[in-house]
Amino acid sequence: MNIPEYISSGILEAYVLGDLPDVERVEVERNLVEYPELKQELARIEETSEALLMKFAIEPPSLVKEKLMNAIQPAGKVVQMKTASVLQWKFAAAASVVIAVGASYLAYDYHAKWKNSEFALNDLIAQNKQIAQDYNQVNQKLDKVENHLRIIDNPSFTKVVMKGTPNAPQAVASVYWNEQTKEVFLSIQNLRELSQQNQYQLWAIIDGKPVDAGVFDANVAGLIKMKDITKGAVTFAVTIEPRGGKPSPSLETMQVAGNVKG
Repeated sequence: MNIPEYISSGILEAYVLGDLPDVERVEVERNLVEYPELKQELARIEETSEALLMKFAIEPPSLVKEKLMNAIQPAGKVVQMKTASVLQWKFAAAASVVIAVGASYLAYDYHAKWKNSEFALNDLIAQNKQIAQDYNQVNQKLDKVENHLRIIDNPSFTKVVMKGTPNAPQAVASVYWNEQTKEVFLSIQNLRELSQQNQYQLWAIIDGKPVDAGVFDANVAGLIKMKDITKGAVTFAVTIEPRGGKPSPSLETMQVAGNVKG
């Protein structure tokens, strides 16, 4: 049950006034037993109604009372109305007005509170979604780092440090190559950024011939998965090529190179 919406419907005020059909009245009483917050709200409504009645109760002029008595008593017969009956009539008349006004105000007040609560809930849901997304991103990054560490620490991978050539003396990059699985991973330590028209290309020298190991950009962090390289590689090198790479290297643009230690 949506408690705020149920309260704002005004059904509890109608219950206090006794305006509900038997079926709805039984349902309200069942809900009052099941939901303590409804019982608390009912008590608050009763207290508020009583306070309003006492505050706004008006003593009718004696002339009004006399005319009323004359209108309701049979001709020639005097009926003595007890003070308690007059008080009950006054209470009921005032209650019908005060509680109607109070019910309208309470319905509006609770509707506003419910809308504010709805906005706050939607905002909280959005925040939780963002937190979940951030959490998943962090987990993915941690998983990626963990996988990279497994490769770096795996003795099955041979690390080949490629140092800078005269074209780029400060450049450094490393290759992790598993000769059995043919996997190749590249780690960039220091390579300058290139224009959008160019990319770096990794080569493996096998039997004196360069074999394409894939292209990459310099702004990639962590290990980069390159093309598989079969057995027999003795050297790895990186050149600058047009974006997308070439079938054969431009040796005059070589940036780094390193020999595989046997």
